[in-house]
Amino acid sequence: MKRISTKIVKGLFTAAFALVATTAFAQEEEMSKKVSISGTVDTYFKTNLSATDRGLIAPESSFANETGFALGMANVIASYEGAKTGVVADLTFGPRGEQATGGFNLNQLYAYWNVSDDVTLTAGRFNTYLGYEVISPAANFNYSTSYLFSYGPFSHVGLKADFALSEDFSLMLAVMNVTDVNHNLTGEYSLGAQLGYSGQFLNFYYDGNASLGFEVDYTGGFDVSEDFYLGINAAYQDNDGSGFYGAALYPQIATSDDFTIGLRGEYFKQLSDGGVLDNLPADESIFAVTLTGSYTIENLIIKPELRLDNGSVDIFPDNDGQATKSLSSFLVAAIYSF
Repeated sequence: MKRISTKIVKGLFTAAFALVATTAFAQEEEMSKKVSISGTVDTYFKTNLSATDRGLIAPESSFANETGFALGMANVIASYEGAKTGVVADLTFGPRGEQATGGFNLNQLYAYWNVSDDVTLTAGRFNTYLGYEVISPAANFNYSTSYLFSYGPFSHVGLKADFALSEDFSLMLAVMNVTDVNHNLTGEYSLGAQLGYSGQFLNFYYDGNASLGFEVDYTGGFDVSEDFYLGINAAYQDNDGSGFYGAALYPQIATSDDFTIGLRGEYFKQLSDGGVLDNLPADESIFAVTLTGSYTIENLIIKPELRLDNGSVDIFPDNDGQATKSLSSFLVAAIYSF
């Protein structure tokens, strides 16, 4: 039997090693293209103009409720996208994230499957499809949030199916736990649906009065001109007689490539005593106006904001601690996206 020469063995080994190394490098390079890391960090300074800065005197809406220098949250999103499947892990740390997630630090955690070009299935925890505003401060124009956002759902845990019905029409159907809970301890579930047309969305949520009850919500907006955008949100929520209804307009004007100024005008009415806002009686309302500027420097957004909340009854404290109808405040927020 002829012996294989050492040179041949070394040559085969070198070729095999080169093949393995090349394949591993290609796989690593391909993996790096599919894995992405993004997120935000935000902080702010706030002072009350019509009330003292001592204590937690603030509108009863979510986030930006502290005075002085305060923290928002650090948000880190890791995602992997395959040919047909993918996963997203959205982590939050800080007061804004803790309030939104109930202290779990998991804003979103879900996997998805693109069954076809027109159908996508998503399972896990995902942010709500209802409302104009979201948890991430980088995705909202105003830094403080509306009453409609604060008392609708934040997130859901369950299974949803998205359908692209045509170029303009979309449909989403979902089966979920009741809103804003990770663990189903009651055996009760909720149903969700969204019908979209050309950037306008009609949203539905129902849990049989197990938690939120029933909510119908319209969210949309229009480019009135190249520099002027008008956003719209209207909602009605009822849980066995407790709930709210209201509407908000979001006109925004871009004065330059770096600066945009916008207004949020919101009307919010409570249906029953202690239903949503503890200190707002039944059939009473709040009208809130928030004027926000947005200045962008690379990945940093600076937002000065003036807010006035006015109730139909005396529900806000003034500088002397006496109840009054209005509360005014000013803040400056800094948001960095990466």
